[in-house]
Amino acid sequence: MRIFALLFIHDYKTIRHKVLTIKLVTDMEISALQWPDDINCAVTVCDINGVIKYMNRRAKETFAAHGDLIGKNLFECHSEESRAKIRHMLATGDSNAYTISKNGQRKVIYQTPWRCGGVIAGMVEISMVVPESMPHYIR
Repeated sequence: MRIFALLFIHDYKTIRHKVLTIKLVTDMEISALQWPDDINCAVTVCDINGVIKYMNRRAKETFAAHGDLIGKNLFECHSEESRAKIRHMLATGDSNAYTISKNGQRKVIYQTPWRCGGVIAGMVEISMVVPESMPHYIR
């Protein structure tokens, strides 16, 4: 992988624009499933039938005690209440968000359907650790 950094600094002592521009150019192609492995949250993707198709590194670490879950059906490891919510999301396109405390960590769980050609094709779950207290801004 080659990364080129181009740095342009316009002369601050003249009438020219005071602009600092940094442009990173790379000849590396980023695949659709390459970037999620290095983000600081767990990402799990299932198909319309609930079969787990993808887990990033963090998700695999989180559920390591359960073994390799790729190819397993997530309906088999959820309560009836959770299964009903997942079925509802897959049928309607609605999203679901909530917080949990697990192993001494507070997490935000965000579940949302993903689409292929405008048709619901499955669900993505993103789980991220958040601090006990965090700012909330109105923008």
